[in-house]
Amino acid sequence: MNGWMAQPIYVGIDLGGTSIKTGVVDAFGRLVHVHERRTEADRGVEHVIAGMMEAARQAVRECGYDWNRVAGIGAGIPGFIDMRAGLVRLSPNLRWKDVPVRRLLEEAAGLPVQILNDANAAALGEALSGAGAGCDPVVCFTIGTGIGSGIIIGGRVFEGAHGMAAEAGHMRVVPDPEAVKCGCGQIGCLETVSSATGIVRMAREAVEHARMDNRGGRTKLADLPRPLTARDVFEAARDGDEVAGAIVDRAALYLGRALAAVAVLINPQRMIIGGGVSAAGEMLIDLIRGHFAREAPGLYRESVDIVAAALGNHAGVVGAAGIFRMGGGPIG
Repeated sequence: MNGWMAQPIYVGIDLGGTSIKTGVVDAFGRLVHVHERRTEADRGVEHVIAGMMEAARQAVRECGYDWNRVAGIGAGIPGFIDMRAGLVRLSPNLRWKDVPVRRLLEEAAGLPVQILNDANAAALGEALSGAGAGCDPVVCFTIGTGIGSGIIIGGRVFEGAHGMAAEAGHMRVVPDPEAVKCGCGQIGCLETVSSATGIVRMAREAVEHARMDNRGGRTKLADLPRPLTARDVFEAARDGDEVAGAIVDRAALYLGRALAAVAVLINPQRMIIGGGVSAAGEMLIDLIRGHFAREAPGLYRESVDIVAAALGNHAGVVGAAGIFRMGGGPIG
């Protein structure tokens, strides 16, 4: 067996409420193959763990490797994760509480396992092999149904004292007169205005307000024959719809404000915007940069780049695998 064949491989699992994405990453950090299947979380913890293992083994088989080449498995999981103890403290999406996922997976796989928050996994993936490669520290915001974030310092995840660091979606950035209640119980969280859910909420309110004023025709969002989506809002904004443009700008304002606060605390070299909403592209990134420049002190404006994520939906599996490939365990 030559040296190339002897190189280890790593499995990264991105566990979501609806799907399990599993990736095989080689010793050079290259994503070799991705397999996806449904989570079926309603069938219980044991079923999901079995599904994760089946997905891992199938992904390895599909790219022609033997299981004995796998050096470790990393799993990114939504919710509050204790990386050191290997526990999912609370995952509302999965309806899990105090689940010893690391132990369960190690028993099933016969391999070392590490777990981390899914946003931290995406941040680590971008830091190792994506838009943050070669930069340190790196902060990544993932903007989708909610808002997650991760801080990577020296190639390692900063998780804080109890595994709850970098929950930027729950920073209170909206002033009280404009604030609404967040799912976490607070009012005025970033997630309420800048997530896909928040953008749709603001769009529905704007459409209803326009209809009450008999001015529904002033925004194309009022004429859609189906429920609004965040993509509809971004597309309308690109087409010059003033109502949609104002909504997108408001979402970007509070993202810029949150990034400015994080920049002052962390002084990162690069800040990355990922997740489904980032598919809006440079329009959103440019707006965020503009608001960041107005919110952050001068020295911080000059020392940090704000860029779009590079790995798309694969960031989570690359980052989960990277826990082993780069020894990227927790700090803090």
